[in-house]
Amino acid sequence: MTSYILRRLLLSIPVLFGILFATFTLARLIPGDPCRAMLGEKATKVVCDEFNHRHGLDKPIPVQFGVYISEIAQGDFGNSFRYSKAITELLMERLPITVELSFAALLISIFIGIPLGVIAAVRHNSWVDVVTMLWANIGVSMPVFWLGLMLAYVFALTLKDTPFQLPPSGRLSPGLITIPFFETWGLELTKDSFVYNISYFFSRMNILNAMLTGNWVVLKDAVTHLILPAFALSTIPMALIARMTRSSMLEVLGQDYIRTARAKGLDHRAVILKHAFRNALLPIATVIGLSLGGLLGGAILTETVFNLSGVGRILYDGITARDYGIVQGFTVVIAIFFVSLNLIVDISYAYLDPRIRLD
Repeated sequence: MTSYILRRLLLSIPVLFGILFATFTLARLIPGDPCRAMLGEKATKVVCDEFNHRHGLDKPIPVQFGVYISEIAQGDFGNSFRYSKAITELLMERLPITVELSFAALLISIFIGIPLGVIAAVRHNSWVDVVTMLWANIGVSMPVFWLGLMLAYVFALTLKDTPFQLPPSGRLSPGLITIPFFETWGLELTKDSFVYNISYFFSRMNILNAMLTGNWVVLKDAVTHLILPAFALSTIPMALIARMTRSSMLEVLGQDYIRTARAKGLDHRAVILKHAFRNALLPIATVIGLSLGGLLGGAILTETVFNLSGVGRILYDGITARDYGIVQGFTVVIAIFFVSLNLIVDISYAYLDPRIRLD
């Protein structure tokens, strides 16, 4: 297993390099000038020349790429033109928001999609199966930005002043303040140290930070603000998980050992959950892993609609502002998440199916 993990890690290096090269090149092929995007169309040539020289944009692209690779190797993702901050600092501020939203959306997808898929497979060709698959097809086809706007309209305006009213945007209500858990606990951490950075990263997740500090008012408010964007973001992976669960369960339910288990008089629930569902988990685990990676990279529209200052929102702003540092840095981080999740999914196969360990 160790050699397999090391081999996969080595194979991921050229993948990440290819993603970095493609992102670096495509960012510079996008029509528009970073100087004009940042300083306006009235910026003079002298001003733009000075801007390009200050940021190294006056050098040939291969030279720029070589410099960027050397900086990445040292853990330096460069600086943002727009925010005048280090990309790593922006990542520490924005990435926790997207991770919190993505995990919430994934949990909704799993806890709704898997039971619906199992029920549809058990009730194959019944009205339950037809309705479930119809809903899954609609969920895959429904634009996230449209669904987000409709949810905000219904739950923030139509259901206003009712128990079902939900906030349409933001992370917390005005006036609520969150204190990082390590400050609440009285921990004295050296700023810019590894422990401080990790602690600060997790403290930016409002729900987790509120649970660690016991601030139940902030916890309730953070959860209510997360419901609409998380549900809007979860619809596509929820539908994919439901469809994959159904197809995988149908394949397993047709196997001989399932018929044998039923012939032995085993309880119907035990046959479904213990024998069929456990053996149908491999493709479901694959979809779940890929869905989480897709959620991290596909939250741009959701964060824009619900005014969440996460990775998707800043990446959108970086593209419109031709901020190469943001586009390159955040894309590489998302790619690293994808590669890591694929590795975790592959490792989980060995625990879900013991036969893979023998191979």
